[in-house]
Amino acid sequence: MPLKTRRPTREEILSARNKTVPDVIAPRLKVLFCGINPSLYTAAAGHHFARPGNRFWPTLHAAGFTRRRLAPFEERELLESGYGVTNIVARATASASELSARELAEGGRRLMAKVRRYRPLAVVVLGVQAYRGAFGRSRAAVGPQPETIGDATVWVLPNPSGINAHYQPRDLARLFRRLRMAVK
Repeated sequence: MPLKTRRPTREEILSARNKTVPDVIAPRLKVLFCGINPSLYTAAAGHHFARPGNRFWPTLHAAGFTRRRLAPFEERELLESGYGVTNIVARATASASELSARELAEGGRRLMAKVRRYRPLAVVVLGVQAYRGAFGRSRAAVGPQPETIGDATVWVLPNPSGINAHYQPRDLARLFRRLRMAVK
């Protein structure tokens, strides 16, 4: 897929429903970041966390995962540092609220199989509610989880979407930095 550095058009965004974005993944990563599912904007752009208001890329940099702030179209550079990106549910929607409980649970099972296959040191689900739904952990909270997937530790961090106003950029950076220090 060619790199897209331009913003998708309104028509491209509207036609992105149910499209997917390829995983950025390799065996034995330090961290596999896992979003809920792609937004229509992200699917139209063809790169993870592409929506301009999403705070994933600035947070990775602020937390020390990257030497500079990467743009979504540079996502494959994460692999060089031992990081990757996937989603619980592959299909794009206008909002994660469009996902059914069944889809989240099925996505959780697919994620577990992916983690067992690729064997990252840690898998990080970005969104507490999504983690709870995908893995049936109704009391899960932000931070490391008591369970593992295969040999991978499991973390839950806040969703970096710009609409998640519960966490300010400095709070996100602090939580992501805690993860980075744990998986050095």
